[in-house]
Parts: sequence; C-alpha cells; structure tokens
Amino acid sequence: MISGEGWSLRDNEIEFTAIRASGPGGQAVNKTSSAIQLRFDIHSSSLPEWLKQKLLERSDRRINQSGHVVIKAQSYRSQEANQLDALERLRELISQAARRNKVRRPTSPTRASVRRRLDSKKKRSDVKSGRGNINW
Repeated sequence: MISGEGWSLRDNEIEFTAIRASGPGGQAVNKTSSAIQLRFDIHSSSLPEWLKQKLLERSDRRINQSGHVVIKAQSYRSQEANQLDALERLRELISQAARRNKVRRPTSPTRASVRRRLDSKKKRSDVKSGRGNINW
C-alpha cells in the first residue's frame, strides 16, 4: 500500500509485470527478466475524483490515452529493487498532481521600487540622449 497526503492506494490496484531489460548487460540480460513494468488504471482506482481528474489532465508520457499509468523500471539488477523504484515513481507522480498551487494575490509595487525604476530609466535616457550630434 502506498499513500501520500490525502490519498492512498491498495496493493491490488497496481499490476506488476516482469520484463527483460533493454540495453547492455552481457549474456544474462537476454535470460533474466529483471525489469519491472508497473500498470495503474486511474479510472478504476480508489483515488479521490478531483485527483483522478488532475492526473488525467497532465501531459505526461507515462499516462496513455485510456487512463493507464505505465512505468518501466530497469535501473537495478534485481526485480525487488526495480519494483520499489517503480512504486516510488508512481507515488511521486500522484503527489505532484495532488499538490495544490498557491493562490497568487496581486500586490502593487513599493514606492521605493517605483522610484528606483524611474531613476534607472532617467539615467538610461540621459546616456542615450548624450549620444546624439553635438551643436557647437
């Protein structure tokens, strides 16, 4: 069972498949299935409805059109370590979607910052006006 702030998933909602890892690894890479493919169906999960919607709205290549999250973990040489890595990546994906953005409250610039801006504009204006032709 994995959980985060305001949500949790049961173990039966996540499906693991052992697959062969790609890339270098010598002769053993063709014989052992040490990579893990994690599949998670967003629609049939026990997540809150608002969180499902936020996950489906994300533009993440790990979420396909049918609402399944597919994560391939092959960094480690053992299935157990790759399984833990895939679970951690899923937890991070859901936690990022669950994070609520702060509401921005518009503020007006301070008097000092307005003065500094106008002073720098005046100084720049003086520099540029000094580049013109000089009348003798």
